[in-house]
Amino acid sequence: MVEDGGEEEAEGESGEMPPPLPPAAAAVPPLQRHNGFLPGKEAAGGGERAAAEAEAMLSAAGGPPETRLSRRRLAVLAVFSCYSLVNAFQWIQYSILSNVFAGFYGVSFTQIDWLSMVYMVAYVPLILPATWLLDARGLRLTALLGSGLNGLGAWLKCGSLAPGRYPLTLAAQAVCAVAQVFILGLPSRVASVWFGPTEVSTACAVAVLGNQLGTAIGFLLPPVLVPNTPNDIDLMAHNISIMFYGTAIVSTLLFFLTGVVFEEKPKYPPSHSQAVLQAMPHEDYSYKQSIINLFKNTPFVLLLISYGIMTGAFYSVSTLLNQMIVTHYEGEEVNAGRIGLTLVVAGMVGSIICGLWLDYTKTYKQTTLIVYILSFIGLLVFTFTLDLGHLIVVFVTGGVLGFFMTGYLPLGFEFAVEITYPESEGTSSGLLNASAQIFGIVFTLVQGKLTTDYSPRAGNLFLCAWIFVGIILTALIKSDLRRHNVNSGIRNLNVKAVPVDSPVEPESTTLKIQSTL
Repeated sequence: MVEDGGEEEAEGESGEMPPPLPPAAAAVPPLQRHNGFLPGKEAAGGGERAAAEAEAMLSAAGGPPETRLSRRRLAVLAVFSCYSLVNAFQWIQYSILSNVFAGFYGVSFTQIDWLSMVYMVAYVPLILPATWLLDARGLRLTALLGSGLNGLGAWLKCGSLAPGRYPLTLAAQAVCAVAQVFILGLPSRVASVWFGPTEVSTACAVAVLGNQLGTAIGFLLPPVLVPNTPNDIDLMAHNISIMFYGTAIVSTLLFFLTGVVFEEKPKYPPSHSQAVLQAMPHEDYSYKQSIINLFKNTPFVLLLISYGIMTGAFYSVSTLLNQMIVTHYEGEEVNAGRIGLTLVVAGMVGSIICGLWLDYTKTYKQTTLIVYILSFIGLLVFTFTLDLGHLIVVFVTGGVLGFFMTGYLPLGFEFAVEITYPESEGTSSGLLNASAQIFGIVFTLVQGKLTTDYSPRAGNLFLCAWIFVGIILTALIKSDLRRHNVNSGIRNLNVKAVPVDSPVEPESTTLKIQSTL
């Protein structure tokens, strides 16, 4: 099959499409099928009712919808991951060189910390308009805004290559922070719209992995490109210019690639759950009601808080890592960057493993809780081994911490989509990220104060206490896998067609149809 524009479509898992249901089978009301649209629940409430009606419409139209996997999905995922990478790189490039930039611009460490925290501050007030834009104007426009603003911010930084231009570099970083608003909420949306049910969690993990890889490169590359040369400001400015101009050129290239590769959605939905959402009448959708539904969803509210605690703690550790390392290991800025790289790369491996595990087992709550507990243990070990005087120990404990703490990020996204379906993936992900930014701001300010006034251990123990609270909240989340139930319910559905003129169901006239999407 060839899609409009010459794009070939890959067949589904079975290699062929299931036959359409006969009219009598299609006439079976949805509520007779495993308790309807959401197994174990009545089709009540705004989003669930509309989704159930959409499913009934699909059934009445002749059976299960045609679902296929587009080959373009891999290009979409790759381009998104790349410009998300550049945005994350720009977030951390100042913090990992906090002593260098503080000396270059003649400002305090707190002012350098704000170059990281501006990402968090900008996200909170802008997330609701951004998620509204995603729902109202679509995936392509949101992607173009994210990549375009990312490039604009990178070019503005090129004008701040002189001491005394801290306000300009802060303004440029603020533009990149606005770009982030149109980036962080997209992984679950890209995965759901473009990928099938057996690969959606892995796709989400890969999309998040791009952001993590950007953080990893941000830990590694800046200390190499910009060594600390306090006695030669001209050389320092030259080195910073190489980093800024290189970032701007790459960002611009990715903006043009986004315009070429990104489409609103594939020609055919990749899964039954997406087909149901696409069949819902647009006029039935209310952004305000969607937000209300999410905050009435108790499991989502618990996840909202616990995700914010874990991700906010990661943001805080990433922002203050340089200060923590150089406190105990003076002059080790390069190794501080390498430890940050180890932390994030280990987390990237954890993300992919968790994504594959979720696609295979669908054990969202159990996996999330286990990773949360292991992150708590990892932070405790990192805290009490940081000052032993052996950098190799910090590398190992940082890697273990990163494997679980960073690996948690895609778990939260996918768990939220499951327990809030059919609400918009962009809205649930956006709220999760907003929670993370709020906790990140508070944690960074408090941990930074504790680290400066007391020691890195005091700041890390503060985070440990909060992560313990997150463990309790995660344990209280009720696992209601709505999206998974829709997809698996259709695949395992047995539909019985009864002759119209027969008041009973004779055994000889029963037709059993097995749907194998």
